[in-house]
Amino acid sequence: MSLLNRMGTVIKAKMNKLIGGMEDPRETLDYSYEKQLDLLQNVKRGVAEVTTSKVRLQLQRAKLVQNSEKLEVQAHEALQANREDLARLALERKNTITSQIESLDKEIATLEVEEEKLVAAEKRLSTKIEVFRSRKETIKAEYSAAEAQVRISESVSGISEEMVDVGMSIERAENKTEDMKARSGALDELIDKGTLVDFTAPQDDIDRELAKISQKGQIESELARLKSEVGK
Repeated sequence: MSLLNRMGTVIKAKMNKLIGGMEDPRETLDYSYEKQLDLLQNVKRGVAEVTTSKVRLQLQRAKLVQNSEKLEVQAHEALQANREDLARLALERKNTITSQIESLDKEIATLEVEEEKLVAAEKRLSTKIEVFRSRKETIKAEYSAAEAQVRISESVSGISEEMVDVGMSIERAENKTEDMKARSGALDELIDKGTLVDFTAPQDDIDRELAKISQKGQIESELARLKSEVGK
């Protein structure tokens, strides 16, 4: 395969993919259904035209039959009046009309056959179109449901991705909180050990030591008082 042929194949494939992505099968089905309805209307018009032509010929035939019967009466009356010449002329005209009637009968028969074919074709086409319409609506409903399901799935997928981000944010916040707690505990421990001075405390180290000595003196005084009371 030449380079140009390969390029043409690639371009066609990309175009088909692009068209396939843009095409809505529901619109395609509706368009096909409309085209079939147009075809059915054409068949119906054909049936109407053939039927109209047949009726027109039948009316013409009825008039010719009426004229033929009239000529038959006139020929009979001419013979009664001893006018054989007029009787012969009436019969000649009757024969001409008879030939026309026979020709019309053939045309009418041909139209009747054509009419039957068109009517049968119309019925078959109507049945096929109705089946297609039912199938079309089913496919459209299935496609719409699938499309909705895809959109829901995409939405759920997007929410899942967002929840992953939220979960990571929560995890980072928890880690930072644990770090802050650890740092706070370490600082408290260092302050208790005297490594760090807690400037936020209401007392300094000297105040705390004096408070301890005062508390110890009070305890000793209370202990001496209790001993004295017990001795008494």
